[in-house]
Amino acid sequence: MNTLYGIQYLRAAAAIAVVLFHAAEKLGYSFAIGAVGVDVFFVVSGFIMWVITERRTPTPAGFLRGRIRRIVPVYWMATAVMIAGGLAGLFPNLRLSIGHVMASFLFVPARSPSNGEIWPVLVQGWTLNYEMFFYVVFAVALFLPRQWRFLAIGLLFAALVAAGQIFESDNVFLVTYTRPIILEFVAGMAIGMLWLNRRMPGRLTGVLLIAAGLGGFAVIHLLGLPFDAWDCGPLATALVLGVVSLEANGGIARAALPAFLGDASYSIYLWHTFAISVTAKVGMAAGIPMPALMVSAVAAGILAGAIGYTAFERPTTRLWRQPAW
Repeated sequence: MNTLYGIQYLRAAAAIAVVLFHAAEKLGYSFAIGAVGVDVFFVVSGFIMWVITERRTPTPAGFLRGRIRRIVPVYWMATAVMIAGGLAGLFPNLRLSIGHVMASFLFVPARSPSNGEIWPVLVQGWTLNYEMFFYVVFAVALFLPRQWRFLAIGLLFAALVAAGQIFESDNVFLVTYTRPIILEFVAGMAIGMLWLNRRMPGRLTGVLLIAAGLGGFAVIHLLGLPFDAWDCGPLATALVLGVVSLEANGGIARAALPAFLGDASYSIYLWHTFAISVTAKVGMAAGIPMPALMVSAVAAGILAGAIGYTAFERPTTRLWRQPAW
């Protein structure tokens, strides 16, 4: 798949939104809407997986190998740093157990001994449990004829969400994989189908979809409204569909910095909380005014991810680069 710079810019914006969310949370501000970066990531993930596998269908094992190469090394390193910091006493609220650590490395949902939440050691890794679940389901669907794959995944995810709405359970797997957020992968796949079939909306419609997505997020934030995947999933879908529509109707020009941040978005997502924590601690001790500290924390989070991408993720990807299937 040729580089779609609109998708790259969305990935960058989603990662920065999450950075803003965590920096604000750490420093006493409120930017809860930044969490919708995850919704955008999930829709984009569904889109990319559908497009890259429809044009050159991999074997299920080959598909999973490619995803593991992409996801696992950086995540394991960030998790290992978190564990080392916990053992060294740098994170006083972090409680470690062998079972939870192993579950974290293996992308298995488990309750944290620190607070009982269904979080891995590296908290933001909760989204990767969903990503890996989606990849496994997608890999199994590759056994099916091409024309049945979307329907099979869509029906399975819809059934899981319906079960979650009907039945109550404390089982971590049922709690995790019956949340409506999984439908965002299906929405991304649907956009991928439209893209491949050249049935994208026109440019004006694309602009209106982008405005609807961003406007919806802005209204939620400005009015302080509660939100969940039922609200943010459709808005994220509209945003991604709008951007892809612009790509289909003349393309989106490359801009070096946003394109780089899109490439680095995964590393930014994984590493930013370390930099935010350090910056907040040092800045508070030094008496830096809170607005300036907020800007510094966000900048440090983005910079940490950019360094992680340049120093580790990109070299590792190049080292392991070979046919993924």
